[in-house]
Amino acid sequence: MIVDGVFSGGGIKGFAYVGAIRALEEKGVKFERVAGTSAGAILATFIAAGFNTKELEEIFDELNLKVLLDPPKFIIELPFLKWLNLYKRMGLYRGKSLENWFLEKLATKGIYTFGDLPKGILKLVASDLTNGKILVLPDDLHHYNIDPKSFPVSRALRMSCGLPFFFEPVYLKNGRRESVIVDGGVLSNFPMWIYDNGNRERPVLGMKLSSSSEDKKPHDINNGIQLFEALFSTMQNAHDNRYISRRHEKNIIFIPVEEYSATQFDLDEATKNKLMGIGKERTIQFLKTWSPVW
Repeated sequence: MIVDGVFSGGGIKGFAYVGAIRALEEKGVKFERVAGTSAGAILATFIAAGFNTKELEEIFDELNLKVLLDPPKFIIELPFLKWLNLYKRMGLYRGKSLENWFLEKLATKGIYTFGDLPKGILKLVASDLTNGKILVLPDDLHHYNIDPKSFPVSRALRMSCGLPFFFEPVYLKNGRRESVIVDGGVLSNFPMWIYDNGNRERPVLGMKLSSSSEDKKPHDINNGIQLFEALFSTMQNAHDNRYISRRHEKNIIFIPVEEYSATQFDLDEATKNKLMGIGKERTIQFLKTWSPVW
């Protein structure tokens, strides 16, 4: 079966996608076009670049997550200054190591810019905070007077994965003004709407790193930290939850990994394997009864 795929954000929990893709490949499900936000953007990009399941498993099995965290040198020497950096540069980590890792992996497939990919095969979501709008890459780059064909895919991925306050924002120049770009999950963490535009060519299969709306538990809010977590979670999902209907949910694989942290960069091998196992098992169960609705 040929489908279009949409992947939600979820940070480090995205390891579950590797197991899910293995289950889909074993059942003969293939992707024609893919879209995603944050962690989902990484998976979508690697699929569009031509990585198969075996290659994905090797890439993520070898990945040392801590290497992707790159605080400025003065913070390594004087850790107490990290809060000053957070205030001045709006992120604890620069994000250069993350972008370079994307560049290195994509280069093995000869993918550097969106011009190296078939047109329309990949769409990534980021958030333009300056203008208060969802940014779809590469489609919306012309609004910034940028040629999409020449724009680095690794930079677009870095933008989509720029978790606020964790990674420094990316800046896009548009004439004299600079737009501050952060993680796509701020405005649309699960962009099922990208391919549901009234002119579908094939079924759209969504993959979401959370329980379904029926199984979700309400937020416990008893202190300031819980309030912030509930606020950010609601903000991430409000736009998408308004869009997703019961009809859409029949085409979504829900992978319940809420107990894991999106920024757990010290993930051990056992937890990686557990996440992959959850993704594979949930996908196998979904495919047993799935009848595409479109």
